[in-house]
Order: sequence, then structure tokens, then C-alpha cells
Amino acid sequence: MALENKLELKLSQKLVLTPQLQMAIKLLQMPQLELSQTLTQELVENPFLEEVIEDTKEELTREEAESMETQEETDDAESPLERVMSAENLSRFTVDEYFEERGSDGRDLGYFTPGTDAPPSFEQFVNQSPDIYDHLLWQLRMSDVEEEIRRVGEVVIGNIDENGYLSATDEEIAKSLNTDMAEVGKAVELVQSFDPPGICARDLKECLLLQIKLLGLTGSLVEKIILDNMEELRKKNYQQIARHHNAPMNDVLAAVKVIEGLEPKPARNFSSAGANYVIPDVFIAKSDEGYQIVLNDERLPKLRINSYYKKLLLQKNSFSKEDRQFLDEKLRSATWLLKSLDQRNRTIYRVTESIINFQRDFFDGNVQNLKPLNLKNIALDLGLHESTISRVTSNKYMSCSHGVFCFKFFFSSALHSQGNTDGVSSTSVKDLIKKIVSEEDTGKPLSDQSIVGMLKSSDVTIARRTVAKYREELRIPSQNRRRKFD
Repeated sequence: MALENKLELKLSQKLVLTPQLQMAIKLLQMPQLELSQTLTQELVENPFLEEVIEDTKEELTREEAESMETQEETDDAESPLERVMSAENLSRFTVDEYFEERGSDGRDLGYFTPGTDAPPSFEQFVNQSPDIYDHLLWQLRMSDVEEEIRRVGEVVIGNIDENGYLSATDEEIAKSLNTDMAEVGKAVELVQSFDPPGICARDLKECLLLQIKLLGLTGSLVEKIILDNMEELRKKNYQQIARHHNAPMNDVLAAVKVIEGLEPKPARNFSSAGANYVIPDVFIAKSDEGYQIVLNDERLPKLRINSYYKKLLLQKNSFSKEDRQFLDEKLRSATWLLKSLDQRNRTIYRVTESIINFQRDFFDGNVQNLKPLNLKNIALDLGLHESTISRVTSNKYMSCSHGVFCFKFFFSSALHSQGNTDGVSSTSVKDLIKKIVSEEDTGKPLSDQSIVGMLKSSDVTIARRTVAKYREELRIPSQNRRRKFD
């Protein structure tokens, strides 16, 4: 078979993501904080973008305007200092003459006047939470120990994690410092005697033993339970603990109460992790005409096209070919960005409006009125793709009269209900399980099967394994671990 060259015409279709579409998709799934950082970066890099600064000054009356004009004329008058600062005298003007001229017209230099020091900034008074490492190092430096123990102790403190436990073994510390195991043991014992109690323990059992040692409970039933019955203690199997130690139940309950008062994470109060605050992307306010949707753009810079650079680009033969290509590219990028922002706001508004229409019973009532909803319902209602709805609802929050909720909160699967043909939302079922557990008798907590029966009386048919699954998602302990003894 001979090889030959030939031309062939073929027609095909394929999806191509243009730069404008890529930018729109990228901005659509951004939360507010990330969007603010992106817009600020674009504002720095693109000369065609400028921030709109709102003028908050009030209009002046005629008398105030005349007074301002008079003041400006006075300020514009040539002062003796300005006469000295002329071009011909600038080279001969000295620093001493400046200070002399500054003080000759009665204008004193503020930084030479006593009592005019700038007040300290408020940032200097911000309270900072103590750090566990600085707290331990301070105690180590105040200890009367040998220099070698002090050196090893600094390494031991450096290997304590955020919960207060020693994360490195004695062998690893000794090998890194090329020292004896005995020196490491002395350093660890020294750090374990520091505040807070239980610090520098290797596991939970050692942490609790260090704390009861300071309480003077060495050799007591509390220590025996910690040494021998940690698993039974976790399962709250107090009868087994009483039989194991041949002790009365009252004594076991008293010992358990002491153990419950101990701190399993000694460095908890020294944690430097700050609180994460949620900034809503959308505010929902109820009015006489229905629900009003307000997009939160308070922290976002308001952008527009810079008119100066736009006029500058219209001037022909003012730039080289490379410079004009650069400016054209930046202008297109700025235009696409503004259009993408407008498209993002309109899409979020439409999705929020659709969610309100589907979940109106929730906004009018409470969580138990939440209906089953998925992304496909919103996509069909708005004529958009499910992936677009997923990007809109990702990492975004909505504020309403019931509180602040993630957009994903309003989407849940449907469970069978005899009284409702559309089914009941899994989110409302979880809220019902939480309510049932909160109202149960702590001395006789309900089993998962009992919760199934109570849900069935509320026309909710659900399996026991589903109750166990939802209970774990809600971080509700099992029946035995919820039991409390008087």
C-alpha cells in the first residue's frame, strides 16, 4: 500500500474555555475574603482599574464656602519661607535658616514643644494570649538546675505539641543532643513539674497521673482506675470497675467525678488559635412585600475603568507596538473582570431567590420545616447547570432571622414520611434527633432503636443504622456514654 498526502476537511465541535469564561468560573466559586484579596491584587497590577472612593463630605453652606475660599487665599499667599525656597536661593539655604524662618512667623515646631508627643496606638494595648512555650521556658530559666539539664529542657519544651504532650521519645532527644538518657529523663521530669499540671506527658494516662500526684491522691482508688480501667472508664462501665477493685459503687462514682475534673489537654488554655468569624455573603431581611435580598459588598473594593488611561489609549502614535499591546490586554482584562463580577452578583442573587422560594416554610418557621432539596431542583428552576449551582453555594454563607447558615445547609436528602408525600429533609430529622436526646433522662438514656420508635410516631420512617449515622455526625455519644449517675 502506497503512502500519499491528501487534504481532508472535517467539521467538529468542542468546548473551549475562553479567558473570560475561566475568570467568571474562578470568581463565582470564591468566598468573600478570597474575592477581596483577588480584587485588591488586580487593582495593584492593572493600571486600567481604579477604586471608587465615595465622597462622604456634606454640602457646605454659602457662608462656609466663602470662609473656605478666604482661607485658601490666605494659605496661597507667598510666605517668607517660600520666598527663601526660590530656585536661585535653594542652593544657599541651610538647615539653621529653615528653623529660624519657621519660628519667626509664630509657627512653632510641634516636635520641639513639650507635651505634644503622639499618643500610643491602640494596637499596643491589644491583649495577647500567653504562649505555652514561653510560659515553660520562663519557668525553666527560673529553675536552679545544672546548665546541661537546662539545655536538654529547652529541647524537651520545643517538642511539646499544642495539646501539651511530648511528641518526641527520650531516645530521639538524646540522639539529637548527643547526651545521656539519664540527663533527658531528669529534664523531662523537671518540665513535668511545671505549670500547667500534666504538661509534657507522653500519653493520656501519664497526663492524668501527673495531675493526681499534685492532688495528693497517689495510691488512691482514682490512681488505680486510671492505671487499670481506662477502657471501662471510656465506656462508663462503672459496675465492672467496682467488681474489679472490690469497691462500693459510691466510691467508684466519687473517683470518676475526680477524674472528670482533670484536664486531658494541659495546654488548652495556652492555645494561640484565634476564632474564625464567618462573614455572610448574602443578607435576608423580611419586609411587608416578602423577603429582601442584599448582597454583602462592604469589604469588597468598588472598581471602575480609569478614564485617564482609557483616553490615553485612544491617542494614536503615542506608544510603541509592544506598549499598545500591553495596554490593550490590560483593558480587556479589566473589562472582563467587571463583567464577571456583575455576572457573579446576579447569579448569587438568583440562586438565593430560588432557595427562598423552595424553603419559604423554613424562613417563615424553623429548622423542622426544612424541605428536601438538591442542586438539580435549583438548576432546573434557573435554567443553569448543576456545576454552576455547586460553585455558587460553595463556601458561602447566608444571614437571616434564624442565624447564619452555609448555603449547603439548605440542601439535604429526602427521607420517607407517611404524612408528607415529598418526604422529610434529613437536616430536619437531625434536628429532631438532637431535640430528643436533649430531653431524655440522663439516668436512662435512649437507645438508637428507641429513637427510631419516637421518630416513627412523628411520621418519620428511618432505620436504626441511619439514626446511628446521624448521631455520629452530630457528635452525640452512644447510649452508654450518655448515661450519668447521681
